[in-house]
Amino acid sequence: MEAKKGYKAQAKHLLISPTKLRRVAKVVRNKPYAEAVAILENLPQKGAGLLIKVVKAAAANALVQNKQLDEEMLYVKEIQINEGPRMKRIWARARGRRDILLKRMSHIYVVVDEIASMGD
Repeated sequence: MEAKKGYKAQAKHLLISPTKLRRVAKVVRNKPYAEAVAILENLPQKGAGLLIKVVKAAAANALVQNKQLDEEMLYVKEIQINEGPRMKRIWARARGRRDILLKRMSHIYVVVDEIASMGD
């Protein structure tokens, strides 16, 4: 993976399916930081609560690394939702049989950057 400009944060091994999380991530991709946080706070999905933590962490990393930045100068440059490991559980079925229940995990990777460099 190439080195990306911006300020990063990530969360790993979250117990939610990547498919469910990608639907939420699609809504806030390439939005200004303040707008993205407002949208995520008002969404009812579990994934919105997990995603808002990572977006806020990336913004906090940006503000710590660059003291001249302000929250209004940031936007969500990139959100990647990757698949993590799967937990396999036994699911009892009729007549003494069983199925395997896969509990899927996700990794979230967020990059925020300055709005001035949005055209790069």
